[in-house]
Amino acid sequence: MSMVLQVGLLALGFWMLIKGADWFVEGTSGIARRFGIPQLIIGLTIVAMGTSAPEAAVSITAALKGNAGITIGNVVGSNILNILIILGLASVIVPLAVARSTVRVEIPFMIAITALLLGLGVDGKVSLADGIVLTAAFAVYLGYLFVMAKKNPEQEPEESKLSPLWKSLLGAAVGLVLIVWGSDVTVDAATKIAQFIGLSDRFIGLTIVALGTSLPELFTSVTAARRGNADIAIGNIVGSNIFNILFVVGLSALIVPIPFAEAFRFDMLVAIGAGVLLLLCCAKNRKLGRKAGVLMLAAYALYFLAIV
Repeated sequence: MSMVLQVGLLALGFWMLIKGADWFVEGTSGIARRFGIPQLIIGLTIVAMGTSAPEAAVSITAALKGNAGITIGNVVGSNILNILIILGLASVIVPLAVARSTVRVEIPFMIAITALLLGLGVDGKVSLADGIVLTAAFAVYLGYLFVMAKKNPEQEPEESKLSPLWKSLLGAAVGLVLIVWGSDVTVDAATKIAQFIGLSDRFIGLTIVALGTSLPELFTSVTAARRGNADIAIGNIVGSNIFNILFVVGLSALIVPIPFAEAFRFDMLVAIGAGVLLLLCCAKNRKLGRKAGVLMLAAYALYFLAIV
């Protein structure tokens, strides 16, 4: 009976994370549009951070509760799943156009910081000093996005198409509360289920928790792709992966040192490989087609078989 309860709580936690991220993204995007922020920047920042909020909340909560295996596993697992499953599915549904800056700057930067995290974790932990390095790199990334936003201002939207400011603020606030609360419920339930079945923190972080916290990215990217907003679809994933490493792991390491198990080196190499695969698939024509999507889905299937 206790196991059934924990599964129910895990499902409830995921629902809270998904709805919270949805309301948070809608609210913060509405606020951003009022200031004329470009669609690509919204995808790389507001939407990416909003859909990454579950990873942030779950990882930081796990670190504080002493389940640090979930922290790294959740982030690395989510980043792999974001590229191979979410972009794979989205591009199978509809081919995605990719912005020039995403191919030239953001994807290479994502690959570079993934390699950086692998290098920082070679000694077996992500320390306070490592957390400072990651947080500083995040500040540089935000500075780059600010410069981009200045160079490419969005055309001011019609007032009638904007949500009321109070509604956007309320949605962002309620969404954030659901995300934080849902993360606590999710970590507790996932940990108890893992202990009951005998699974390691690494496996459950890389799979169950990573999938659950990546659902907002899945829904956001597929919806954006179907509506023709490719900049948000691609920008959301790339920005989310950057946010996961620099902010989520960085902030977690500032709170408490994060153990980096040797087994995670393989997962980090897969994450780097997924980034390189994404770059190769869209570098030539700046488009992510259906064949590339099928290839990504097949790559994830192979990865999953390797860690089972």
